[in-house]
Amino acid sequence: MSTEVHFLVDLTINEGKLDGFESIVQDMVATTRQEAGALRYEWYLSTDRKRCRIVETYADADAVLAHLTGRAVQEGVPKMLEASSLDRFEVYGDPGAKAAAMLAGFGAAIFAPWCGFTR
Repeated sequence: MSTEVHFLVDLTINEGKLDGFESIVQDMVATTRQEAGALRYEWYLSTDRKRCRIVETYADADAVLAHLTGRAVQEGVPKMLEASSLDRFEVYGDPGAKAAAMLAGFGAAIFAPWCGFTR
């Protein structure tokens, strides 16, 4: 099975906070782009511009820990959560023990690898 770790995050943008949210997201994307182990970091906005989904993929547990301890999360997430609320946070794969403890603090549900294949 793959060592990749995937995040799926759903947010609701607070009323009147979309402009600030967009600015925070742009900074988080630019920062995460510099992380070597960040393979996918995509943000999707609902057509009514009230909900956001983030799809993230990291190369391995080390890349997850680097992201969680990096500027995008440490500085960006608190700002993001002032402009939105977290509805769902799911992690697929093995993020490692230290990252798993940090993710639990965000309320993330972790789904461990079980069955399947990667080409």
